[in-house]
Amino acid sequence: MHSKDGWQLAIFVGLLALLRRPVGRYLTQVLDARGRTWLDPVLRPVERVTYRFMAVDPLREHDWRGYTLALLLFSLVTTAFTYLVLRCQHLLPLNPQGLGPVPADLAFNTAVSFVTNTNWQSYGGESTLSYFSQMVALALHNFTSAAAGLGVAGALVRALARHSVHTVGNFWADLVRTTLYLLLPACLVFAVVLVSQGMIQNFRPYTIARLMEPARAAGAESLVTQQVIVQGPMASQVAVKMLGTNGGGYANANAAHPFENPTPLSNFLQLLAIFVLGAGLTHHLGSATGHPAHGRAVWWAMMTLFLAGVLACWWAEARGNPIHHALGVVAADGNLEGKEVRFGVFGSALFATVTTAASCGAVNAMHDSFTPLGGLVALFNIELGEVVVGGVGAGLYGMLVFVVLTVFIAGLMVGRTPEYLGKRIQAREVQLCLLALLAVTIPILAFTAWAAVSPRGTAGLNNAGPHGLTEMLYAFSSATGNNGSAFAGLGTNTPWYNVTLALAMFAGRFFMIIPVMALAGSLARQRITPPGPGTFPVSGATFVVLLLGTVVLVGALNFLPALALGPIVEHFLNAAGRVF
Repeated sequence: MHSKDGWQLAIFVGLLALLRRPVGRYLTQVLDARGRTWLDPVLRPVERVTYRFMAVDPLREHDWRGYTLALLLFSLVTTAFTYLVLRCQHLLPLNPQGLGPVPADLAFNTAVSFVTNTNWQSYGGESTLSYFSQMVALALHNFTSAAAGLGVAGALVRALARHSVHTVGNFWADLVRTTLYLLLPACLVFAVVLVSQGMIQNFRPYTIARLMEPARAAGAESLVTQQVIVQGPMASQVAVKMLGTNGGGYANANAAHPFENPTPLSNFLQLLAIFVLGAGLTHHLGSATGHPAHGRAVWWAMMTLFLAGVLACWWAEARGNPIHHALGVVAADGNLEGKEVRFGVFGSALFATVTTAASCGAVNAMHDSFTPLGGLVALFNIELGEVVVGGVGAGLYGMLVFVVLTVFIAGLMVGRTPEYLGKRIQAREVQLCLLALLAVTIPILAFTAWAAVSPRGTAGLNNAGPHGLTEMLYAFSSATGNNGSAFAGLGTNTPWYNVTLALAMFAGRFFMIIPVMALAGSLARQRITPPGPGTFPVSGATFVVLLLGTVVLVGALNFLPALALGPIVEHFLNAAGRVF
């Protein structure tokens, strides 16, 4: 690792640690329906009008069933809205390129993708979607899906902080307040900063550049005489895709495109934006429950997993390709295939780890071109449930599922009824946590197995052997984990893949949220028991180590056989000179 790479990593983690507390404090104010923020003089009247328009009383709270039902109904309605916009975009304004309607199966996949905060894209944004579709249909979900995740995390934290009650908050208040007081102002400021770095923000038709020397494209019969350069409202889209951990690229090349990521500073700020809200939520956890040391312990567990992933991915990519080494072709910086030279090996490894540790999915390099072990890090990050900081809200409630299991295991060790922040962890709580984990595990393995034996699944492969299996496994892991990044050697814009990936996204999002909300309802009803001599402390090094062990072992036990048949065996075959 070059010294500049080490400094970049140190500054990144240091800034996250500094921002964690102020962001967490602000989140606490926003997630309180009666909370006051410094934006109240401007936004409180807008908030009141919004509630009046929606006919909602923000102080009338839901139980866990009511909260979940409101979330599901809102998601269903907005999915239908997005589907209709995509199917009718040729009839709608802001379409200077005259793009036609999105095919039915692709529109269904895209609508589900964005409502679940996945932002999986089986299309090239600049060649498929109009400005209206990008800004109205997809941007709507970029805000609301992130707000919904924050709301679920807020509801679970309220359940831990309260006792002897049946309510966990008001979904509509959480949705409105997180969008209005947090995401909109933050994205406005961030978009202006990105424009200052050279990112475009306009409504112009695409620019046609005439080539001075016509060239023949691969597979083309005639010479190419012009190049189409994308235009449009890019900075506003990129701002919310990063802060909301959405990840969907405005352009097909995503954060590797020079318009979407023009400078090293824009690259660094986008990385910081992906993690900052998830980091702040760990402070909110400690503050809202009155156990700040517990919030710090969860933060340190996340950072330990993150740093391990960065170093492992960088090590694998810096070693390069053993087949190239055998041929005497040794790159000084390691494996540069599929990477932007301006970001280099470490910058690409850092971005890949951040985007898969969070459920973001934005990429500045081609993950399909990573070495088998480098790609394994990104894949395993997703399969852990993306709890290493994780998606906005989703990372915290996913990690708290592991925390409950950790406390249960610790209780078994000392022979006492396990307690978490004064709440007893009994059979019901453990069953709900296991349901939440199975909601992620079963779709990944089941759909991958189906794809591996189905002609419709294997038809999209461009690579055989273990690499082809890894491409399919990554696709369904990314969809179920609501990440959205891809091993792009797999062609997924087919009716079969569009439908099965959409089902995986839906299951990974909502089949996990339902047991998490049921867990919140169960914890909220309990009384708080004062800690006793046998109570396992949920702070300190012992708890962090046990939590890390639970996260890694559950991930390894669930996915090790599939990983062994994919990237692990490919690593050893590459060392023997085999390629796929």
